Amino acid sequence: MINGNMLRRAFISGAHSITNKKKSVDELNVFPVPDGDTGSNMSMTINNSVAELENLDDNVPVSTVASTAASCLLRGARGNSGVILSLIFRGFSKALAGKTEMSAEDLVNSLELGVQGAYKSVMKPTEGTILTVAREAAEKGRETLKSTNDPTAVMADVCAQAKKTLDKTPELLPALAKAGVVDAGGMGLLIIFEAIRDVFEGGEVIVQQEQPVEKKTVEAEGAVTVDTFSSVVGQYDAEINFTYCTEMLITKKPDCDDPIKLRAYLETIGDCVVVVDDDEIIKVHVHTNNPGKAIEKGLEFGYINFPKVENMKLQHEKEQKKAKSAFTPAEQTNEFGFVAVAAGNGIETMFKDLGVDCVVKGGQTMNPSTQDILEAIMSCPAKTVFVLPNNKNIIMAAEQAVKLADRKVCVLQTRTIPQGMSAMLAYDPDADFNTNRIEMTAAIERVSTGQITFAARDSDYEGHSIKQGEILAMENGRLSFVDKDLAKAAFKLTKKLVKGDSSFITVIYGSDVTDDAAEALYKQISNKYSNLDVNLINGGQPVYYYIISVE
Repeated sequence: MINGNMLRRAFISGAHSITNKKKSVDELNVFPVPDGDTGSNMSMTINNSVAELENLDDNVPVSTVASTAASCLLRGARGNSGVILSLIFRGFSKALAGKTEMSAEDLVNSLELGVQGAYKSVMKPTEGTILTVAREAAEKGRETLKSTNDPTAVMADVCAQAKKTLDKTPELLPALAKAGVVDAGGMGLLIIFEAIRDVFEGGEVIVQQEQPVEKKTVEAEGAVTVDTFSSVVGQYDAEINFTYCTEMLITKKPDCDDPIKLRAYLETIGDCVVVVDDDEIIKVHVHTNNPGKAIEKGLEFGYINFPKVENMKLQHEKEQKKAKSAFTPAEQTNEFGFVAVAAGNGIETMFKDLGVDCVVKGGQTMNPSTQDILEAIMSCPAKTVFVLPNNKNIIMAAEQAVKLADRKVCVLQTRTIPQGMSAMLAYDPDADFNTNRIEMTAAIERVSTGQITFAARDSDYEGHSIKQGEILAMENGRLSFVDKDLAKAAFKLTKKLVKGDSSFITVIYGSDVTDDAAEALYKQISNKYSNLDVNLINGGQPVYYYIISVE
């Protein structure tokens, strides 16, 4: 039998393991566009449970561990892979309800219920993904149960089967075979399962490693330099890379060495380094996982006064709990309310002008969690709330928020910003719910969306040999062509989107495009399509140089 403390430790170890290996999972993504990345989304999803699990007593029953983990994962779920992971863990909560310990049969029931929930959440399940890995692993667990009642042995076979299934995912998905990789979500699940297995077998909980912050830059003609990590992911990634904020005041010794050497050392063990000195003292600030080493190095330069070490992760968790406890749902005074997911000041303003009550900051590369969307829903002073995800990788997280809300919620299947805007323009305040849902959904289908972005990685995709930094033109979510010139790509894509019955063209330019470059493109399109209504908007969005809407 697996007791509550062992299950708790196993789940924490799984969270640490995927965090340590998230970059290698991210690198398995086949599609070269900048995205939220599978490993990162799975890591943030499961790590949402770690603080709560660590606060549980050692003698806690498995039912409490499972329900705590499931609730935290559901609310912290980001991206499709994160939602699927949360539903797999939801299976443990259902199967272990009211139980003190977990048997081998309980383990198999947990996995099977998790797989059932995950498959039901996907409208058109694709085999060769995390779903296949989870399903075949659970099936192997049921088979092993016929010969043993040892949950440790069952988990070992579950992991072995998950590895076999993962290895054959390229046979099920041609895109994986062409890229020479296995499914990223399946790999993430295997990493978590193996960490759980190791704890069941008596191993130690994996320690979360220091996460390096990688920066890459790309440039495009007519655009400012894009730092794909600091300007996009860094704004929205709430993970803290170094745990301890360490400060100290050093009284210099007579033969004190140059403080620049102290700064150089501190930069090797942390970030946010500040070293300021005068004739008598050195003031030091650093974020690090090794405050002892920082203080020890400081002693080489003089005498330490007023050292201070604060755990930033604990502070962050306290602030989050405080914010949650202070949150009060809005009164349901209006019939209808609206939530939209968007990034960029200009785009956010447009949605608010169209009547959206609450904009959740997020989108490509920055998938908001289910909790983020839920709080926005609850902030709407309405009995019925329409949610516009505006990104295919956010729809599932939005749908999970439906079951947590205290009011009626309708998630419209908007996959792009223009689709969300068209849906809002179709809303009729005098119509009832069903009429608005039908008309807003129909409006989504009438708009064509073009997106110009950059390749985040080298890739061989759908016949295109793509190099990192090249311009990618997306037509209604699919890669249309690759180019090296931003302006030419935007104009060419617009021409592909315009049809004989088109009436409106809207060009939304992002934070990494200069005003002059955007104006030049606008004039070029206006001259070409003088018979159409052409609009230029400064959206300020990250990731996408241009978002082009044609109706």
